[in-house]
Amino acid sequence: MAEDVVVVGAGPVGLTTAVELARRGVRVRVIDVLAAPRHYAKAVGLQPRTLEHWERSGMLAPALDEVRHLRGQIVHRDGVEVARTEMVLPPDVPYVFSTLPQYTTERLLTEELRRRGGAVERGTELVGFTQDADGVDLLLRTPAGDEQVRTSYLVGADGAHSVVRKGLGLSFEGDAFPESYMLGDVVLDWSMPAGFAVRCTRGDDGLVAVPLPDHGRYRISMLAPPELVDSGSGGDGVVHGLEAGRTPTLADLQAVVDRLAPEPTTVSDLRWSSVFRISHRLAGGYGAGRCFIAGDAAHIHPPTGGQGMNTGIQDGLNLAWKLALVLDGTADPALLESYHAERHPIGEEVVGRTVRHAREGFDAEDPAMMARREAQLLVAYPDSPIVGAAGEALGVRPGERAPDARGLRREVVNDPLRLHAVLAATEFALLAYVDDPAQLAAVAAAREVAAASGLSLVVHTVAAPDLGAAFADAGEPCLVDGAGDVAAAYGVRGGDAVLVRPDGYVGWTARPLTAAGLTAHLAVLTGAPLPEPPPVAIA
Repeated sequence: MAEDVVVVGAGPVGLTTAVELARRGVRVRVIDVLAAPRHYAKAVGLQPRTLEHWERSGMLAPALDEVRHLRGQIVHRDGVEVARTEMVLPPDVPYVFSTLPQYTTERLLTEELRRRGGAVERGTELVGFTQDADGVDLLLRTPAGDEQVRTSYLVGADGAHSVVRKGLGLSFEGDAFPESYMLGDVVLDWSMPAGFAVRCTRGDDGLVAVPLPDHGRYRISMLAPPELVDSGSGGDGVVHGLEAGRTPTLADLQAVVDRLAPEPTTVSDLRWSSVFRISHRLAGGYGAGRCFIAGDAAHIHPPTGGQGMNTGIQDGLNLAWKLALVLDGTADPALLESYHAERHPIGEEVVGRTVRHAREGFDAEDPAMMARREAQLLVAYPDSPIVGAAGEALGVRPGERAPDARGLRREVVNDPLRLHAVLAATEFALLAYVDDPAQLAAVAAAREVAAASGLSLVVHTVAAPDLGAAFADAGEPCLVDGAGDVAAAYGVRGGDAVLVRPDGYVGWTARPLTAAGLTAHLAVLTGAPLPEPPPVAIA
């Protein structure tokens, strides 16, 4: 087969999937029906969880040059400020809420894909496909003519009108909101503080302005006047996204701003505009056989809280590492069944929550908890078939996001380290917390299990504070939990261990670490028995 995976759709979700596959050595082909990249920003919110993933994949530095800090929201009603909310995350979270236009996100991902040896094939359409037990046959319509392609796996990141979803016969249940909205990428000359989203209402009429990079630039949205509304659904009954041919003018946008802004404001420098419809739908399945869907192909919902693109990016991250393990023969194809098991409940929750927020506003709840939830830091897979049983509870449970920790020390490194920065250089990571040299025997046995597994699994010895020198003298390279943050964030003590997956989630915990326990869990991932480990346990 020429390709291991064909990804349909070069939006943020398809590109994320392709990048994650390419950096694991998978031969991936990305096609997109559009002849040129988008010049408009369907999505603008960038969640801290996405930035955490970009740190792991090496994309963080170029992204930080482009993003804008989203500081909070100001609400005006009838021209009077009635609320000002700062979007503050707890100090253990390394990134804040930010905005980044979708076209910039796509450019950064495309550049990263190119660095990994890949490219996007523009003007190429998936016409149809069939699959059998060994692969997928595709019919592509390219600028050079029709092409028959065979691939091992197919990923449809091709949006709300997904050809892949339809070809698989997957349901897409839900409904549409009756309203149509105008969007515009513009400059506003008002005196609102930089970095704040602004919401202005008068009766049922509303204006939302979300700050973008560049001085005074916003993405504004508002109800569309009847003369710009197109009630069509693209022929498949799904009304969602930008409506082709409906182009509000600067005068259309200015009229609404004149009516709703809390002060005289001029709208200028219109980069693009469109009319937008919103649906809420969820696919009945996230794949069948060797074909999968992700992003808007699997779930669409209101843009409340900036959840859509970021949820789709996490779909791609979840699927890619599993596909890579199956394709290189490390894992049994049954591993791929966990993609639907883990991500479909997340899609269902996000659709329900964003619809509720669009209709009723945000819940009255603990601000820190709400911030973590909107930042997608509470996404978890506790019921996944491939995470270990909780066992004796640590501070983190299998299926939860692996928290960051600060103040780690390492021999010959003067400055303290962050745990997430260390994990960025690994696929799987086993954190073995030790406070007694006698516990190193079980760590050594765990390394033997890791080497036999075929997984890219790094075992990190994490030493309790003030014990690093003793372990170093014993010849054991280790991270020293100098500030005690690892013990606090993970709830670990000497003898405990935590396995972190490639997507930054806890896959398994142990109290105490044993080679037999680690072997049993890795067999769940790979689907194959591993060599019998030596009977060594941490004291």
